[in-house]
Parts: sequence; C-alpha cells; structure tokens
Amino acid sequence: MTDDATARPRLRLKPKADARRIRHGHPWVYLDDVVADRRSRALAPGTLAVLEDAERAPLATVAVNMGSRIAARVLSPDAEAAIDGAFLRARLATALAHRERLYDAPFYRLIHAEADGMPGVVIDRFGDAAVVQPNAAWADARAEEIAATLGEMGIAHVLLNASGRARATEGLSDETRWLAGDVEAALPVPMNGATYMADLTGGQKTGLFYDQRPNHAFVAGLAREARVLDVFSHVGGFGLAALAGGAASALAVDGSAPALALATEGATRMGRAADFATRQGDAFAVMTALGEEGARFEVVVADPPAFAPAKPALTAGLRAYERVARLAAPLVEPGGYLTLCSCSHAAELSKFRAACIRGIGRAGRTGQLIHTGFAGPDHPVHPQLAETGYLKALTFRMLD
Repeated sequence: MTDDATARPRLRLKPKADARRIRHGHPWVYLDDVVADRRSRALAPGTLAVLEDAERAPLATVAVNMGSRIAARVLSPDAEAAIDGAFLRARLATALAHRERLYDAPFYRLIHAEADGMPGVVIDRFGDAAVVQPNAAWADARAEEIAATLGEMGIAHVLLNASGRARATEGLSDETRWLAGDVEAALPVPMNGATYMADLTGGQKTGLFYDQRPNHAFVAGLAREARVLDVFSHVGGFGLAALAGGAASALAVDGSAPALALATEGATRMGRAADFATRQGDAFAVMTALGEEGARFEVVVADPPAFAPAKPALTAGLRAYERVARLAAPLVEPGGYLTLCSCSHAAELSKFRAACIRGIGRAGRTGQLIHTGFAGPDHPVHPQLAETGYLKALTFRMLD
C-alpha cells in the first residue's frame, strides 16, 4: 500500500486527555480520549493519521479505528514516518535479529505485537512457514505485503490466521487463508529436546504455544525419573518436555482428541510412545476422577486457557484458577511439584498467586512456592503495556 505522510488526516486528543502517556511511549489511544467528530468518525478502519494533542501539536503516526475501544495505535513517534514496505522490513529485521541471537533453530514467536513495534500483529515461525495474526485493521490491510516481506526472509509459506478475538472488535473478517505457499500436514517442531507437532490450520491459535518454552524447561528439570501429569496439555507441552528431560512417564489430559493425537505423534517421534498416555475429557472432571482413583504423580502441571481474558471475567476466572489448584494439589505426591499457569493478562500475578494458594489450602495441602516463570524472551514485554506480559507459571513443592 502507498502512504503519503503529508496528506494524512488529523486525529486530536481531547483537552483532558493525558498526552504525556503517548509521549512516554504508550502505544494505545482510547476512544474516550479523542475528539470523535463527524470527520474522525468517517475515517475507514486502518487509516493512517497524525495524532495531535489538544493544542494541535503532532504526537505520532497512528492507525485509526473509530469503531474500536482502542481508537488509534501508535506506529511511530514520528508524525511524518512512512508506513511502507521499508517500515515493515525494518521492524521484521529488528525482530529477527533478536530471535536469531536467542535460538539456533527457526522456531519461535517472530513478532509479539506492540512489543515488537507492530501493534496488533502476532507472527509465529515454524521453519520456512509462518502464521500471521493481523488483529488490527492497519495490519490486515497490509497482510499481503507482510507475507511478501516474510518471503524475502526465506519464509515461503505464510498463513493468515483470522481466529483472534480482537479481530471481531476491529471489524475484520474471520477468513483464514494462505497468503503464500501451503502446508497441509502438521509440522514437527523441536523445542527443549522434545518434538511437538504443530497443526497450523486446524490447531489452537497459531498451532503451538512458544511462550511456555522456559517453563517447560524448568519443569523438565524437576521431572527426572518422575511420573508426570500434564493437564490442559494441548499437543503435549509440559509432558513431552518432561519426557525429553528424563521423566519415567507422562499422562496428557485435554478435551481435544486431535490435540492429543498430535501429542502422541510427538512422543512417537521421540521414541517415548510407550511412556506416554492420554486421557481425553473435561479437565476438571478428569482431575476429579483421578483423585477418586487415588492416582498420584511426582510432577503435576495445569496450563489452562485464559479464564480471565478481560477484566469483566476476572472474578469468575480467579475462581476457576482456584478450583484448578484445589483439584490438582491432591494429585501430587508429598515432596513432589505442582506447576499452575495463567495466560490471562487481567489476572495479574498477585491475584493469580493468591487464587492458587487458596486452592492448595482448600485441598488440605501445604507447599513452598519455589519458582515464578514468565513467557520466553521471544515474547518481549512492552514497558508501557501490561497486556504484553500476560503469562505466569507458579511452581510449588508440596510438603505433605
């Protein structure tokens, strides 16, 4: 797409809006903070504009969507910045240099939205394939250009995944499609010595959760010769990493039969199929049944979906996390380890930790909190945007 910086419309902050937030690097401008007149409301979603303070001084180049709670996303603090192919190449090259320093194989999150200077955009890389989630209108309009730029970097297969919740609030379509190339089969992904199978088109999110990589490694270090229970396992996240780390066995629990089939294929490729079992069903029901059966494990992990994806769901979400802890804690052998995870940004660390501790206590167990983990460094945190630091993983050693 072409971009003439001199012809951009203006979007102005209200007099009571705090322009310092933007000057200090916050990447979002809320609808309540801008002058929503007939001219600004007529701007098409994704339109590039100059953001001005109440005195009409330019603040930044932004992408506008007046139909969203986030009325504008900052693309550059330079009000005259060109948002073109060179802009995309520069942002992607900067992100790539960081990941290539971190990892010796091309399997990682390449773009983590605002934290990598591409608001609303998530890109996960799987060798010569990538899944792009353009969850903001400005990026969706440039999806083909993003794919072409990824092609210049040696990524031949690019899928646009339209399943993100944010796309609906941006008024974007739910059509998932290939932008370049095509990958039909699940791809093997090496990580922490394990092999995961990523289904790019039929799996959850982008097909694999890279964010848990350091937490997988930490738990694997505790799991040598242990029996491991991996609840909400998806394609085998913690269980396969534990087997790679020397666990005696792993039981994966998930509601998705296709996900468990991929987990089993991963264990087979690792030569550990005989030590890997699955149990399909509602995780709460399965944990309850395991408790009634008297099952015990040296390592138990529960990595549920986001129970509190936004503040309105926080109270119910914290109750759900407490329930997970209450059901999981009795399954841990005395002296064993319990890891509880949350990917809900609304459930900030202290609230999530308190919910877990309540659940463990209500199960009649006591434990030591020995480790707090977060997402890996391919998921950088924007210093002004807490939402980019969403993942928490708490590991307790159960004392009785």
